Amino acid sequence: MTEPARRKPGTPCWVSLMVRSLDVTQEFYGALFGWRFRPGPQQLGLRVRGLLGDREVAGIGQLPADRDLPPAWTTYLASDDADETAEAIRSGGGTVAVGPIQAGDAGRLAICSDPTGAVFGIWQAGAHPGTAVAGAPGTPAWYELLTQETEAVGKFYKTVFGFELDPLVSADQDLVTLRVGDRPVASLHGAGSALPRDRGAHWMTWFEVADTDEAARRVTGLGGQVLRPPRDDAAGRTATVADPEGAVFTIVRSAGR
Repeated sequence: MTEPARRKPGTPCWVSLMVRSLDVTQEFYGALFGWRFRPGPQQLGLRVRGLLGDREVAGIGQLPADRDLPPAWTTYLASDDADETAEAIRSGGGTVAVGPIQAGDAGRLAICSDPTGAVFGIWQAGAHPGTAVAGAPGTPAWYELLTQETEAVGKFYKTVFGFELDPLVSADQDLVTLRVGDRPVASLHGAGSALPRDRGAHWMTWFEVADTDEAARRVTGLGGQVLRPPRDDAAGRTATVADPEGAVFTIVRSAGR
């Protein structure tokens, strides 16, 4: 279990989930990942932070009653200047839907979407640098943008965040790894016609688990759904699941663990 240093711009640094019922959601993720919860930050409305031990892993907030939005996990990318990054997003053809706004002394954030409509956040860290632990079961393990094709959207993320793009040369896969320096931090997956029409382009959070098959069974027992059963691939053993409110995420026992 390691605690990452402060993130360089573009590095995924936090994940959050907006839901209709905080109680149901806390019960689900607490049982699935062993998280416990504490309130905060209240400047952003009713929300909690999920903890492993005493280390923060993710945020969960309650959707306002008048917002009919589908629950979904949001990936936040680190920024040294949220206002400057927000302007670069607009200039690059993306949209800034919320902010930038101050979250007390924790930091400054904005909720944005890329030119394909995939939603993500930007986070300028203050007292809260982001996810405080990596590698252990129950922590974010990887971040993947599922989109129709990677070429145009890859240029957007490279321009805004300075990523190095590392495409997989393959006749049957459209996959690009995003690197910050020499470090791979996320990927773009061009799904073509296989992209779910009901969701469109979206960022997917992967969470580490000790046993993918057992965790998938637990998801079902806790009121969630298994959307793609466990299978082995280059990343490890993965399954795509949804929580009781329908928020989709991937569970993985990473290769080499």
